[in-house]
Amino acid sequence: MNESGGPGGPAGTAVVVVGARGTVTAWSEGARLLLGHSSAEAVGRPAAEIFGPEPPALDREWHGPATVRHRDGHPLDLELRVSPALDGDAEPCGCVITAAPEAADDALVRWAFEQASVSMSLYDSGLRHRRLNRLALGAMGDVPEDTLRGTPYQEIVPEEESRRGYGDHLRQVAETGRAMHYECYSRDPASRRDYAWNTDMWPVRDPRGRVRGVAVAAFDSTAQFWARQRLALLNEAGAAIGTTLDVVRTADELAGLAVPRLADFVSVDLLDSVLHGEEPPPGPVDTAVVLRRVAHRARTDGTPFAAVELGEVDTYPEFSPPARCLAEGRAVLSQVGNVDFSLWVAQNALRDAKVRQHGLHTVMAVPLMARGITLGVAIFARGTRPEGFIDDDMTLAEELAGRAAVCVDNARRFTREHGTALALQRSLLPQRLGDQPAVEVASRYLPAGSQAGVGGDWFDVIPLSGTRVALVVGDVVGHGIHASATMGRLRTAVRTLADVDLPPDELLTHLDDLVVHLNSGDELPEESGQGTTTEVGATCLYAVYDPISRRCSLASAGHPSPVLRLPDGTVDVVPVSAGPPLGVGGLPFEATERELPEGSVLALYTDGLIESRDFDLDAGLARLRGALAAPAPTIESACDTILKSLPPDRPVDDVALLLARTRALNTAQVAVWDVPSDPARVAETRQATAELLRGWGMEEAVHVTELVVSELVTNAIRHGSPPVQLRIIRDRCLICEVSDGSNTAPHLRRARSDDEGGRGLLLVAQLTQAWGTRQAATGKTIWAEQTL
Repeated sequence: MNESGGPGGPAGTAVVVVGARGTVTAWSEGARLLLGHSSAEAVGRPAAEIFGPEPPALDREWHGPATVRHRDGHPLDLELRVSPALDGDAEPCGCVITAAPEAADDALVRWAFEQASVSMSLYDSGLRHRRLNRLALGAMGDVPEDTLRGTPYQEIVPEEESRRGYGDHLRQVAETGRAMHYECYSRDPASRRDYAWNTDMWPVRDPRGRVRGVAVAAFDSTAQFWARQRLALLNEAGAAIGTTLDVVRTADELAGLAVPRLADFVSVDLLDSVLHGEEPPPGPVDTAVVLRRVAHRARTDGTPFAAVELGEVDTYPEFSPPARCLAEGRAVLSQVGNVDFSLWVAQNALRDAKVRQHGLHTVMAVPLMARGITLGVAIFARGTRPEGFIDDDMTLAEELAGRAAVCVDNARRFTREHGTALALQRSLLPQRLGDQPAVEVASRYLPAGSQAGVGGDWFDVIPLSGTRVALVVGDVVGHGIHASATMGRLRTAVRTLADVDLPPDELLTHLDDLVVHLNSGDELPEESGQGTTTEVGATCLYAVYDPISRRCSLASAGHPSPVLRLPDGTVDVVPVSAGPPLGVGGLPFEATERELPEGSVLALYTDGLIESRDFDLDAGLARLRGALAAPAPTIESACDTILKSLPPDRPVDDVALLLARTRALNTAQVAVWDVPSDPARVAETRQATAELLRGWGMEEAVHVTELVVSELVTNAIRHGSPPVQLRIIRDRCLICEVSDGSNTAPHLRRARSDDEGGRGLLLVAQLTQAWGTRQAATGKTIWAEQTL
């Protein structure tokens, strides 16, 4: 070949023939000009000596760039084409090598391809490898590029990557001629690290527009992928952490969110004061600290990494990562080989065994701090993942812990306020109902399980004169301390009005006036930080039962009607005229009377008992009737049966239940006389009283009772109106009652030294345990009780 062109080829092109034994058998003029060796010097010598330390492969056909050595020793970048030759028997008999100097631009392109910062590959139209840069070769295990040229991609691309769609995308680009982009994720089997790849594939076209190959560029987007994952995790924390005002639930939400996306194991330990709603001391904890495990999660089933069980306490020494992070108020990273990590793990044999067994190699202790107080610590650990935590992981963990700490502190504050409101409410409820002569009672109170806090439900049993008893149940609208305080005020008001012996309808009228007054403005509490006020609203049911007449009088202010179980087992709702709720004002209340056989059970309750997300009020009332109808050996067990049948485990509203089984006084315990309106008949009444008491075997009470009867009957005759009636009741105390037709109520006064009267009621008050007056529809009754 000559430089002007000819049989040897164009100028600058070399042709070399290599025999079967690898020696040069022919050497063109172009080869002399290009490589510097003359024909005499080259022919007969091994090709390896001519082409340099890395001669081209001669046993197969290929084309591509190669670097060879000039006769004077400097390297040459050439474009080589190797074409094996066959003899008549189709046996290899050597090869023909054509070589041409590589153009400067072609070299730059080749260098740019090889040195690209992304993995690049080139396939022909048959999807066989043509070129790969160093990163692509590294991903395939640094296999020599020469061994890959012409190999179909299926033989080279790892099966895992092929399953992720590499081959499908490659074929689509070759067949459709459209560029494609996709993202895939893989794990390096050697390092067990997760990688993310952004891959672009585009068709390579000739000048006529025909697809001649497919080019691939793959970018390692692992850092960007994990940055997006961290940001997504942080965004998700806003909705996933703090869904309830429960300290333990909030801690578990933090652990559940971080595993396995940030760590293989997460534990959350809190100070005991936080769990009790108390205020921890401000600032960091700078000594060995005792914490209680409230939550932990692991990426495997169960918690095989945990060395402390839920609910148990653990003491962290001052040198341990958790104690250090609490003392310094910042995240602390430690790993296997660090002194603090080794000492901390070695201090606990179980922890040491867990670390060794599961390969935990890195821990990150992050303090839970909110509003300047330390609440506890969150520990993030990795074992399954080989890579340790980096600075971005620590920043993310601190952000997560900070959000969780605010939610934990909110839950702690709610726990404290809920406990305060509950303690206040329980202190305002009757501590024990006591044994009443008129009824046998049992009660239950369940605070709400909702985040709204305890409400204003209450009940009461109030002894009245004449062995009667008042049964009360009420419900203040709202929840929290304000509702509990309002309940206390209303309960006190009911007791005060009950002492006046008002009928149920009149008592509710006075109670309604009180609530209207509370809502008038001056009595309303201002909401902190708000310019608004909250009005008081409540319902109430008031019932009075008389064991002598066995009659029960009831009135309701917007409250659910009671349920009655008769001695024969019949259960029904007592029809009560439900008046308006307390605080409406201006509307009357109506009392309902019903005779109750001895042994009847009256159930008074608040709407939380029959109201649920699972059933409506009618269904709840039907359940209550069914539960009350069930046989129960005691009234206490009847309460338990009702609570098992009706409210859910965490009721949405407070539940107050009061059961009362009626008793009756027999006629032998009561004596009644109609007294003529004549002062002269007082002596006869006194004598009849004395005889009655002696018949009852109560001689020691005769003298005092005669004096009391004499004073009360005389006052009724002198200052009251006919008819006058005397009733003496013997129960746990001795009761004298004198009724007359006048509504004028007597009162105690201090008689002057020259007064002829005015000392009768003072004498009665000194001789008896208690005395009072109660109004009736017509007239009044003055009563006095003596302790037996």
